Parts: sequence; C-alpha cells; structure tokens
Amino acid sequence: MLQQWHILLASISYLGLLFGIARFADKRADAGRSVISNPYIYTLSIAVYCTAWTFYGSVGRAASTGAGFLPIYLGPTLMAALWWLVLRKIIRISKINRITSIADFIASRYGKNTRIGGLVTLIAVVGIMPYISLQLKAVSTSFQVLVHFSTAQIPTPGSPAVWLDTAFYVSLIMAIFSILFGTRHIDATERHEGMVAAIAFESLVKLLTFSAVGIYVTFFMFSGPADLFSWIPQYPKLGPLLQLDTLPGGYANWLSLTFLSMMAILFLPRQFQVLVVENVDERHLKKAMWLFPLYLLLINIFVVPIAFAGLMLFPEGDIDPDTFVLTLPLIEGQNLLALFAFLGGLSAATGMVIVATVALSTMVCNDLVMPILLRIEKLRQRDLSGVLLAIRRGSIIAILFLSYFYVRLIGESYALVSIGLVSFTAVAQFAPPILFGAFWKGASRRGAMSGLLAGFLVWTYTLLLPAFASSGWLAESFLTHGPWGIDWLRPSQLFGLIFFDPVTQAVFWSMFANIGLLVGVSLHSRQDSIERVQATLFVDIFKKDAISGDAYLQRGTAMVSDLQSLVARFIGLTRTLKAFNGYARTRGIELLDDVHADANLIEFSERLLSGAIGAASARIMVSSVVHGEAEAMSMDGVMRILDETSQVIEYSQRLEIKSRELEAATKELQDANERLKELDRLKDEFVSTVSHELRTPLTSIRAFSEILLTTPSISNDEQKRFLGIIVKETERLTRLINRILDLAKIEANQIEWNPEKVDLRAVVDEALQSTSQLFLERNVHLDTTLPHWPVPMVVDRDRIMQVVINLLSNAVHFCPRNNGQVTVRIYENRDAVSVEVADNGPGIPQEEMERIFEKFHQLKNIEDGKPKGTGLGLAISKRIIEFHRGRIWVAGRPGGGAIFTFSLPRPTNDLQSGPDIPPRTAAP
Repeated sequence: MLQQWHILLASISYLGLLFGIARFADKRADAGRSVISNPYIYTLSIAVYCTAWTFYGSVGRAASTGAGFLPIYLGPTLMAALWWLVLRKIIRISKINRITSIADFIASRYGKNTRIGGLVTLIAVVGIMPYISLQLKAVSTSFQVLVHFSTAQIPTPGSPAVWLDTAFYVSLIMAIFSILFGTRHIDATERHEGMVAAIAFESLVKLLTFSAVGIYVTFFMFSGPADLFSWIPQYPKLGPLLQLDTLPGGYANWLSLTFLSMMAILFLPRQFQVLVVENVDERHLKKAMWLFPLYLLLINIFVVPIAFAGLMLFPEGDIDPDTFVLTLPLIEGQNLLALFAFLGGLSAATGMVIVATVALSTMVCNDLVMPILLRIEKLRQRDLSGVLLAIRRGSIIAILFLSYFYVRLIGESYALVSIGLVSFTAVAQFAPPILFGAFWKGASRRGAMSGLLAGFLVWTYTLLLPAFASSGWLAESFLTHGPWGIDWLRPSQLFGLIFFDPVTQAVFWSMFANIGLLVGVSLHSRQDSIERVQATLFVDIFKKDAISGDAYLQRGTAMVSDLQSLVARFIGLTRTLKAFNGYARTRGIELLDDVHADANLIEFSERLLSGAIGAASARIMVSSVVHGEAEAMSMDGVMRILDETSQVIEYSQRLEIKSRELEAATKELQDANERLKELDRLKDEFVSTVSHELRTPLTSIRAFSEILLTTPSISNDEQKRFLGIIVKETERLTRLINRILDLAKIEANQIEWNPEKVDLRAVVDEALQSTSQLFLERNVHLDTTLPHWPVPMVVDRDRIMQVVINLLSNAVHFCPRNNGQVTVRIYENRDAVSVEVADNGPGIPQEEMERIFEKFHQLKNIEDGKPKGTGLGLAISKRIIEFHRGRIWVAGRPGGGAIFTFSLPRPTNDLQSGPDIPPRTAAP
C-alpha cells in the first residue's frame, strides 16, 4: 500500500522538476537561445489539450459508451487539416497586432472595444471554471484512490470540511505553481517560454505513463489484445460497447461532440495561448498538422483495453471507471506503476490548469479590470507594472478557488467527461465572432455582441442551471416541468426539441442564436470607421498593404519621450528601452526624446501596450498622449470600404447556393420520412402476417383437440389422423417461433455458433433431400449441378443448411405448380465457393432486389397474391452468411425467374480458420 508521504514527496518532486525546466527555458530565452523554437516542442505544447479528461475520463466514457470517447479526438484531428488555412491566419493577425488572448482578439477585431472584450472574458471565466474544477476533482480523487484503495475499501464521493478536503489543497498548490510559471513578470508579448517547455515535458510524461498502464494491462494482465477481447463473450454488458450506436443521443451526439472538439482545439483559452500567443514561427504548423493527430492516436490506443479490462475485473460496478487507470495496477499490486500513472494524471491536470489560469488571468486583467482602472485619471500617471502583476496573481487565486467551490457544489454529481462538455459548449461561443471576423469584413461589433450574449444565455439556461438543479441547488421542477410549469421551456427539451441529448440540444440552440444574430445584426447595422479599418486589417492580413498602419489611419502627434514614458509604466523601463532601440535599429533611424513621433512609432507603441494590457486598453492609453488625434481615412482605406459592396454581392450568391443545398437536404429528409413510413407499414404487415400464421396452427390444434376430448366414440384411425394433424401443426408453430427467436438472437449477438470442417457439397445434398417432399407435392422439376469432389469448408453446418433450405423452399413456393423448374449448382473460384438456386417463377422487380433481404419485407405469392411466410427467412439468411464473411444476393433470370446466390470465402490451407468466433473459456 502506498503511503501518503510517498505520494506527496513524488508529486512535489515532480512539480519541482517542472519548475526547474521552466527556469532553464526562461534563462535560455533571455540569452537569445530559445528552446521552444522547435516544431516538436510546439506540437507537444498543443497536447495540453489532453487533460485529466483524457487521462481518466476517456476510459470512464469508453466503459459506458464504447467508442463514444472518440469524437473528442476526431474533432481536433479534422481541424488540424485546416490549420494552414485557418490557424495560420489567426496567428499572423495576432503577431502583427500583438494580441495576447481570445478576448483581445475579438475586442481588437471589433473596433478595439472594451465592452465586447469584457463580455468575452466573463464568458471564458464562467465557462472554463467547470473544466478547471474537473482537473481538481481528478487529482483529488486519484490521490484518494492511491491512499485508500484496497479490495475492501473504495473511496466514495463526499463533501468533507474544507480544511480536510484534498481538492482544497490541490487548488492551493496549483495556484502557487500557476503564479510561479506564468506571472513572474510582465512581458509585452505575453509569451512564457519556460511554461511552454514545462508543458511540452508534461505531454511526454502523460503519454508515457498512460501507455505504460495500457501495455501492462494488455500484455501482462492479459496475453495481448486478442486474448483480452476473447473474454468479451463472457460479459454480456461488453458486447454492446463494440457497436457505434451506443452513444447516448445517437449519431447527432457524435456530430455535436465532434463539432465541439473542433472548436475547442482552437478556442479554449489555453489552446489559444499555446497555439497562437506562444507560437514562435507559423511554419511550425506544417509539422504540427500531422504530429498532433499522431499524438492523439498514441494516447488513445489503450483507452478501450483499459476500460474493458476494468469492466471485466470489476463487473459489479463498485469501482468508478474514471479511476481504472489507477485501480487496475493497484489490484495487481503494482504500486510503483500506479504512482507513475498518478504522476501522468497530475501532469495532465496541472498543465491544463497552469496554462488556462494564466490565459484567463491575462484576460481578466487586460479586458475586465484595466479598462475600469484606466478611467481613473490619477492611475494613468503611475507605474502600473506592479498593479498588473497583482491583478493577474489575484485573478489566478480567485479562478482556482471559484473552481474548487464549483467542485463542492456540483462536481460530485457529474462524471469527468460531463463536466468537460459543459466547458466545451461554452467556448464554442467564441467560434462565430472569431471565424466570421477573420474571413468576413461585414461582421460588426453589434452583431458579435448580440450573438455572444445570446449564445452565452442559452448555454447558461440549458447546461449551467441544470447542473445546479441536478445538485439540489435549484428546484428539481425546473428540469422536469420547466420554469413556472411551462413544459416547452424545459432546459433538456427547449422549445419542444425532444430528439437530442442535453449537450447536443445546447449546442444546437446556442449556435443557432449566436450565428443567427451575428449575421443578422451585422447585415442590418453599420460599422464605424475603426471597425472598418480593423475588419480590413484582419481579413486582408496576407496582403502586403494590409499591415501598414499609416495606409489607413492618420494619427495626431506625440512626443517620443511621452510614448516611452507611457509604455514604461506598464512593462517597465528596461523592456521599453530595449523595444524602442530595436525599433530604431530596424528602421535605421535615431529616436530623440524631444521630437515628434510619426504614425508608425505611435502604432508600434500601441502594439507594445496591447501585449501588456490588451488592444482596447492600449488604444485608450495611446489616445491620452496623442494630441490632435484625428481618424481620417486615406483614399486607399476608402476604396477598401467601398469594395465591401462586392463582398455583399458575393455573400448573396453564397446564400443562394446554400438555399439550393437546403432544398436538396429537404428532399432527402422527405425521402427518409417516406422510407420510415414504409418500414412502419412493413412492420404492421409483419405483425398481421405473424398473427395469422400463429393463429392458423393454434386454431387447428384447438379444434382437433376438442374433437378428441368431447367425442370418446371416435375410431382409432380417426384419432391417429387427428393426432397426426396436431403434431404437424405443432411442428409448424415451432418452426415459426424458432425463426423469430433466431433473428432476435442474431441481432442481439447471443446466438451460439458451431464452426466445423464440413463438405459443402454434402450439406447442399442433405438440404435437397430434406425439401424433396416439397418438390413432389408441387410437381416442381429439380436440376442439380454439383461437383464430383468434396468442397471442404469451415462453417456452422446447421446454419448454412438453414440458408440452403430457405432458398429452396422459396424457389418452390414461387414456381408455378406442375410447371416449375428449380436449378441448384455449386461453383468455385480461387477465393470463394458459391451456391446458386434459380427458379422460373415470376422473378423479382429491380426495385425490390435490395429490399428483399430486409426483415418484414415480403413478396406476394404468384397463386393467391398474398405474402407467403413471415418475411424473416432471407433476413436471417443474410445475417448468417455475413457472419461467415460471405455475401448473398439476388439477380434476375433471362426469360423470367430469380437467381439467389451466396458466396463463402475459402478457408486457409489448414482448414482450421473460419469466422471470427471467440473461444469459449472461463471468466478470469
């Protein structure tokens, strides 16, 4: 058993190692020898995306939904393919404009407005708190598991006093390390090379530790993946997890989670920090585009094996699947491996918390607090670098402890993944204003504000408030009946939308409101001059003249000394002088204190301040020292604004294209609806047919039984005849019920298969003998073309015979009586053996050939025009053949009739391999 001091010593030592790496990287950066100017380090820093959610929660989600954990990683993989188009543009915009956060990006794009920056910051803080609380919960829970786990004592959720709560001390330690890593000084670029180096190292650690647990579980607890998965048939609960439709909410949930993760990889504050703010060279994206998806693949390879192993070893469900990464090594006595895994989980959590809190504290300082403080005239004249640091450090402490109280209030009611999805939906609200703003000049501040506010309110109503209600902090009736008892306002079924799960519904309505208002309000509102300038700068960032400040804006005048003094108050005199001297060297000029600064130097000063206090606040401060400031548009700027008319026309054309696409989608939906109606009709027809088929033998059995019971004087011959009829009808009834049960078992994966080496020719011959009486009764002629040599196969003999008998019976019933002809033949090629049954019946219409193998689907008999049988025989046959890795099909016959053929792959040379049927073994 691991002792508490062992775990604490390992944890503190590990965090100390991280701090040492960060210090080393910072010193190298100060010396001009950056260690993070490397595409591999850049890629590993992006892997901060893989948090405790990945390390613990993915296993928990796989244990409950099978492949349901995949969308969270499919989204970033898909988005990585678009990075050179989308992310490179965002990086270029941010570098040129000294943008340091998502709030700064949005505020700068929409006229350097402080209000929209403050709104974005508020959404980010409230939205990310659940995600940070997830990390605190994960570290706290994993610590408790290591300290208290045994086969007799499992940690259980609870809310101890704050001073006894592990999560409280985890929050405190993470606050300290976040301050040490991210707020030791104010930098005009807001880059933290030491933090990035530490995060990259952590990404390696969590990959190695998770892989170590996966390798141990897969290859030491079991004898490899094949052995592990061979146990699955012994655990009925595991079978459904191998299917792709087990995710709650179905494929709509897959799509919504994939969309959320595509947005999260770009717009989570921590991802924006490492992808954009900390980027050294945009060319690193070329390697990151394929290295990062590779990282995601590697860290997820063992998720399913660990989840399935945990479900097998803890079948009673008394162990939280989120802790399988720790409990599996512990139950095997591998305490050091469990401690190693704990450090990996600690890496995953601390990396996220450090970067997220640093990013959020920058936003709180620059876009929420500073715009307020700078309205105080006295503060404008003071050195505020110390104030900036204090605000950021205080913000980190406040954010972490708010997240801690979120854990205490709500966190215990949700699994790790569920908490994470709440935050993913929140940050998805940033996608429309950023993406529209980067590619569409017409996006306006009013539109972005309206969309953000509406999306955030919908998110709060559909996800955040239900979390409080589920934890008992709001009335339960809010969830079950809606506010004031209005059912159509229920958060989980807003406006009567009952087809989606809560997360998918929140995504749908919030994106609908956000995008709808952004586009709608932008089209019906006018931008002011600074909005138009910023729109052009952002959208045309790759055009040479788009980055020239004086091409658009002619400023007033300011003294060089005033600008230096202003910038020094926020980033310090040393850094200011270094930046201004660098500017002078690159321009080949000398900056004298008593001369007027030109527009380029004013713009350079504003960009320096933007890195420290945000674009909106920087604009306010520069305006305070620029005298006679006038924002007159140049001719080039006017021409660019006029050019937006063509943009509107182009947008109208795109709307027309989208309208046509919508019409096509509507047509597809109508076709799907008609298909559903047809399936419903077939189901009713099937029920009617089965009822009739069941009633007929039951009626005969009852009638003849009553005759035998009430007529004792009946002769022995009559008694025997009646009993014979009863037996025959009973057999008929049994066959019908068996067929229904067979299909149900096959679809539920509960049927027993018995593969063996057989002669396929003999199986077909036996089927012909079994149905010979049918041919005689209907006077149907039979032709056979069977090989004179054995046809060895490894199949389930009874099931293949069932298929052949079904095809022969169908052929006989659909042939004309007294004039029918059925042909049976076996033919072979190098890879497969095929069995063909042809008849001279009425044939099958072309449109029915695909549907004939669907359950319930029946063709009418040639004689009475009514469906014959139950419509299950071919459906069962198709599933039997597909299980044997073969295929079955039907084709028309020249001159009329149908040809049914099934093909089976040949066995290997030793004739011992067949379908993938797991061996029957005892449970572990």
